[in-house]
Amino acid sequence: MPAPELISPRSARVSAARRLAKRNSRGKDRLFLAEGPQAVREAAGHADTLVELFATVEAADRYADIVAVARAAGARVHLADEAVVADISTTVTPQGLVGICRFLDTPFEEILKSRPKLVAVLAHVRDPGNAGTVLRCADAAGAEAVVLTDASVDLYNPKAVRASVGSLFHLPVAVGVPVEEAVAGLKDAGVRILAADGAGQDDLDDELDKGTMGGPTAWVFGNEAWGLPEETRELADAVVRVPIHGKAESLNLATAAAVCLYASARAQRAFGGCRTVTPS
Repeated sequence: MPAPELISPRSARVSAARRLAKRNSRGKDRLFLAEGPQAVREAAGHADTLVELFATVEAADRYADIVAVARAAGARVHLADEAVVADISTTVTPQGLVGICRFLDTPFEEILKSRPKLVAVLAHVRDPGNAGTVLRCADAAGAEAVVLTDASVDLYNPKAVRASVGSLFHLPVAVGVPVEEAVAGLKDAGVRILAADGAGQDDLDDELDKGTMGGPTAWVFGNEAWGLPEETRELADAVVRVPIHGKAESLNLATAAAVCLYASARAQRAFGGCRTVTPS
């Protein structure tokens, strides 16, 4: 095996990468960290995204296909000592690959022009793990976009990137949009706004039974601890609760988001839904 070329955590290249763990540095450079084989593979396959890759000699050998794709994508690949990669990594047990990627966020206006049928709006989500998990759920449910308002966590927080498990690279995400602007723009684009709240007047099962969920829909999700403020709920066309049929007190944010998004996805694909394919 070749010897690592980067052996000192004090090198300028390593120090620059390590700074991206901080939000101010990410915003200034418009770069973020993607750790582990799954995230790096997705980044390398996303056009003009992966800038650099730090890999231990062992990881470069184990994930030779990922390293090859990274090089083909134009990324600079550095073989690094394990201590160097660990110094850049923000995880307890690094997997030997850390990529530096360009910001991916999409202007909100472009999302509106695409006339999305299913959107997740993270209005007051502060936990990066939850933000990344909701993004992953939105991707899995077939949403066309995710919007993070200016009151939500940084999309490029390393925990959010990890929790998205590559979904960050799959669908458009707008960031820093005021919730009022997000709701108004989506309504103008013909999207119905549903606020997810445990104290909502409308029941998700009832909405499905009434057949009201087959059209373009945006779900607005609130803070992990206190939900959505009244002024945000008032912006919605309906405030919907996920029914609790057992004895659980509540659902956590990411679980509730998955239930809501999949309910919409199913309704939109049912007969008469906005995704129904009619024979020609």
